[in-house]
Amino acid sequence: MNEITTRILKFLLLVFAVVLAFSIFYHLFFTNYETENAIYYEVSDVSSFQGVYVRSESIKTYSGTGAVRYCVNDGAKLGVGSVIAEVYSSPEQIDLRRRIAEKEDEIAMLEKIENPGTSENAQPANLASLIDEQYKAMIRLRERQDYSAMSSAKQDMTVLMSTYEKVTDSGIDFNDRIVALEDEVARLNAQLSAPEETITTPESAYFVSFVDGYEDILSPENLSGMTPDLISTVSDDGTVSEESVGGQIIGKLIKSYAWYIVGVFDNRKMRLSEGDTATVRLESVPQNLSVKVVSLYSTGDIGKTQGVFRCDELTHDTVQHRTERVQIIRETVEGIRVPSSAIRFKTLTEEQTDEEGNVTTTTTDYKGVYVLVGETPEFRKIDVVYEDDNYCLSRLDAGSGYIALYDDIIVKGVMADGE
Repeated sequence: MNEITTRILKFLLLVFAVVLAFSIFYHLFFTNYETENAIYYEVSDVSSFQGVYVRSESIKTYSGTGAVRYCVNDGAKLGVGSVIAEVYSSPEQIDLRRRIAEKEDEIAMLEKIENPGTSENAQPANLASLIDEQYKAMIRLRERQDYSAMSSAKQDMTVLMSTYEKVTDSGIDFNDRIVALEDEVARLNAQLSAPEETITTPESAYFVSFVDGYEDILSPENLSGMTPDLISTVSDDGTVSEESVGGQIIGKLIKSYAWYIVGVFDNRKMRLSEGDTATVRLESVPQNLSVKVVSLYSTGDIGKTQGVFRCDELTHDTVQHRTERVQIIRETVEGIRVPSSAIRFKTLTEEQTDEEGNVTTTTTDYKGVYVLVGETPEFRKIDVVYEDDNYCLSRLDAGSGYIALYDDIIVKGVMADGE
């Protein structure tokens, strides 16, 4: 290679380096794109109203003397003759049974840990992974306020952590603790006395440990006579006193699993009809419930329709209130969230080949956005499935050429032609 060729190559390399440096400098300081990540989003047609709960209920009373120990939880299903509660001469008898139950639960847990099969088959790495999963599950339960499930999850976590401790330290032994607990249970059992009164249910029903005074008024038999004025007077605090029903109240029995939500809502957007199925969200219940539209009545106001919704899911949470805010969810639409400010239009020429191999060219105006690919804006089409003033949703997995999840949408810094 002669000297002239060497100089030319050096010059070209110098020019390339200058151009590269200028390009980097330009993109850093003169190309000012603002982007927003394309995320998954869902939106629902929702109507909120004050709902009143109607159930087939009857009040249950007892003699009124002694301390009551409930044997079932609110919302529990009972068969004929099932024990609802026991009445003892003193609260100490109830406390004894509580302490015995706690110690028996601990014995069962420790025996599970001491089971030879548990220790022999458990590997520390697997246990550590299970502990991590259980911890995350407990966080989710707490966020959903599902405290009844939290108790069981807490015990499972204790078993996992104790098993891990035993597997990693062979010197740990819970047998002495089990023997001590069994002795304590035997000592407490010796102090127990029989209940003075046992309250049972005469029919199959669901039990709730309190009453609110609306048991006769808000019954399925009276649904047709309910008015917006009556609905508006219902309070979650109730109206009853123990003296008003005679004797002492032990709770109430719900005779049917089906119950009803009654309220006045705006049906113009929901477009519900009798017989439709919808989803409702209650303030006190962590999960959504499915309901059926039983009836719809006009109140004389186009924006106010009185609806009756039947629900067949009765749980501890659903019997804790008589009235609360309810949301009807008619339809949920999912897609990729696209800000309205980022939407642009572009004319694209595309070739299409039919089954016979004939190629046709079409020119179409598309709605879309520019996304940042490396340092270059590129146009992506959107397939709108929902739209409002601030954003729209593009169909998930719309295909090649369309916006995809986690694309960087340019919301500022690009004109309609992509410059």
